[in-house]
Amino acid sequence: MKQILIFGAGKSATVLIEFLIAHAPKNKWHLTVVDSNLSLVQSKTGKSYFATPLAFDIQQEITRRKLVENSDLVISLLPPSLHLLIAQDCLLYQKHLLTASYADQKIQKLGPEIRKAGLLFVYEMGLDPGLDHMSAMNLIHSIKRKGGLIRSFRSFCGGLMDPSSNDNPWSYKISWNPANVVLAGKSGATFKDKGKIVELCYEELFDQGKTIQVSGLGKLAYYPNRDSLNYMKLYQLEESETFLRATLRFPEFCEGWNALVRLGLTDDKAKVNTDELPYFKWASQKLKNKFPASSEESFTEFLGTKDNSRVITQLKFLGFLNGGLINQGERTNAEILQSVLENKLKMLPDDHDLVVMQHEIRFERCRIETCLVSSLMITGENSLNTAMAKTVGLPLGIMAKLILTGKMPLIGLHIPIVPEIYQPVLKELEEQGIRFEERFE
Repeated sequence: MKQILIFGAGKSATVLIEFLIAHAPKNKWHLTVVDSNLSLVQSKTGKSYFATPLAFDIQQEITRRKLVENSDLVISLLPPSLHLLIAQDCLLYQKHLLTASYADQKIQKLGPEIRKAGLLFVYEMGLDPGLDHMSAMNLIHSIKRKGGLIRSFRSFCGGLMDPSSNDNPWSYKISWNPANVVLAGKSGATFKDKGKIVELCYEELFDQGKTIQVSGLGKLAYYPNRDSLNYMKLYQLEESETFLRATLRFPEFCEGWNALVRLGLTDDKAKVNTDELPYFKWASQKLKNKFPASSEESFTEFLGTKDNSRVITQLKFLGFLNGGLINQGERTNAEILQSVLENKLKMLPDDHDLVVMQHEIRFERCRIETCLVSSLMITGENSLNTAMAKTVGLPLGIMAKLILTGKMPLIGLHIPIVPEIYQPVLKELEEQGIRFEERFE
């Protein structure tokens, strides 16, 4: 019986675990799912004979390495800072590794060792990054095979709420790792627009007012992702005049988040003592003496929202304009904000989330310029079986199945931009109802 080891049982793990358990009897697999929270793992594995729930501190090297040594394939859904530990263990014990996280410089340095060992490590194998790579490369390769010259590539993806569950002034609820929500965009963004390299710092990201039209939803706002230019070469689009990868949100979210950034409430560096500290005083820390921190008018003045009360409504909804006490000891602003969002913007049991992905590719063929728009919209079932969990978990699960059944010929360190990966995975995703609609404009 082949052993699959999964580290992490958070929001994105639900559908992955269900998929692997469903295929375990036929393929003679056994899953071991590890998280610091045993009850959380048990809620995901249920009473399946083919899954064992475990809980321990991932830093416990002896226990962790013993589990890796006894596995055939490892899947890591841990925070990015912990992936290197797992990768090093997999190298030591000669195990394949899958994760949805970015292939950072530290893991890239291990690339030659991974190949030499005959192992396959696939990073960026979730939704974004992951499904965005696969669907984009499928289109790009198809256009180029037919003689098309790509002039512009723009790719957008967002985890949103379905309009039926969109019932707060932020038009947002948390369907994935809340820490990633709070820290999104911290490194700023770089992309190419009409031949020019554009660099935006963190403070500029959410204040752009950039929008696109999405069929069935209308206008959505977006903010650029990290360094889009890193993917120009990987996508073989160095000749493209525009290249952008971005995150989608409803416009009101970006407006409100821009206010949080300006207030300094997303800062993850300095710690503050929150004992006996009212939320109002904490939220007004940047107002200092310039504006009297004693009423909502001070926030209105500082943020310049005199003619727009929506931001004030959003701050009120989060409880930042009342006298409630934080009382969490020493915390960074980002940690305080995260705890608030987990409470105020949590999904209710019957809520439906929404994953939206859209590629816009302008290309020239036979001297005729065309715009191809490829769109995906997936709605979740409830707060557990979310669209986010489905679109992150299924690519990982399908890839695991391909490796364990001997149908994946690759070795080395990869992200899913090659046909050997994206063709079979996209094919099975279509069978699971994850299908893109294409139109020409």
